[in-house]
Amino acid sequence: QVHLVESGGGLVQAGGSLRLSCAASGLTFSSAAMGWFRQAPGKEREFVAYINWKGYTYYVDAVKGRFAVSRDNAKNTVDLQMNSLKPEDTAVYYCAARRVSWAGTTTYDYDYWGQGTQVTVSS
Repeated sequence: QVHLVESGGGLVQAGGSLRLSCAASGLTFSSAAMGWFRQAPGKEREFVAYINWKGYTYYVDAVKGRFAVSRDNAKNTVDLQMNSLKPEDTAVYYCAARRVSWAGTTTYDYDYWGQGTQVTVSS
């Protein structure tokens, strides 16, 4: 059974930083594509970033230059470093895993989801 557990969310002032981490189990992590999504109140879940099995990364335009996704295949973890945070980054952030190696940017591309972690950015 696949489990994804996010951690690292919290409350931060605008301009600050947070680092989210996702611990994965029950899948062949080194060959899995991993993604980060977020969902703000009243909005649909949206893509933030992904990293594929080779370490190739891709970001939504709104976070380019501010967020960085990385993975540690030895620890089965994927992290999202978030810098220069803005109030509009406030959302529940979700880690997602895809059984195949190549990543996607829609929720339909991913097979497994974590429970989410709240990120709140105050102005």
